[in-house]
Amino acid sequence: MVEVADYAWKRMVGAVEYVGATSLLFFQTLRHLLRLAVGIGDTIEQMSLIGVNSMGITLMTVALSAAVLALHTSGLMVKYGAGSFVGGVIAVSLARETAPVLVGIVVSARVGSAIAAELGSMVVTEQIEALRSLAVSPVQYLVVPRFLAAIVMLPLLTMNANLVGMVGGYLVAINYGVTQASYINAVKMMLPVYDLVMGLVKTAFFGAIITVVSCHQGLGTKGGASGVGRSTTTAVVLSILFVFISDFILSYIFW
Repeated sequence: MVEVADYAWKRMVGAVEYVGATSLLFFQTLRHLLRLAVGIGDTIEQMSLIGVNSMGITLMTVALSAAVLALHTSGLMVKYGAGSFVGGVIAVSLARETAPVLVGIVVSARVGSAIAAELGSMVVTEQIEALRSLAVSPVQYLVVPRFLAAIVMLPLLTMNANLVGMVGGYLVAINYGVTQASYINAVKMMLPVYDLVMGLVKTAFFGAIITVVSCHQGLGTKGGASGVGRSTTTAVVLSILFVFISDFILSYIFW
């Protein structure tokens, strides 16, 4: 019983320490942003790596998910005479939930792992200590460009994902008797601008979470090459977990 209590206490202390460390990294990043201490070249490079290079896999994932959604809803709704609402149902589902969350998951897996591995390798090879010895802040030089690039590019990815997802849903829906006109009219009628905007706001939060968690894991790497692997795995797992947690909280607030 004592061992269980001791284990639970250590886990609780570890969780509190983790929250404190990631919060400190977040506020340090904000401080540099507010001081406009941002490397423009580095930020543009990270925007390409985070956004442009993730475009293909993100759009394919969302388009196929929207197609599956249309597959499950079109036949049933047409059967009960509600086929004219299929486009609206798909559009609202994409804007509020499907596109933002899938973008967050894909970026967590693809970009979060890359950030943690890159920074972890820099820690192992003592490049971070070299930066500090040159009076260069690792947060300003490494974290800020990735943070800014993520909160800019994830909403842009989501905008494209919404569009491609609606097209993917349309291609499936027309095979179940949904006409082009009714699909488009349902989208216009049922999808308010508020839902689109709030979905984009959610992905900006996801971008901040993914970069802070991944950078924290990378900068905290210990144990050589095996430590880099552990940091990478932990970064992906925690990023996806926090994306889902924040998605629930933000959805509750927004809707």
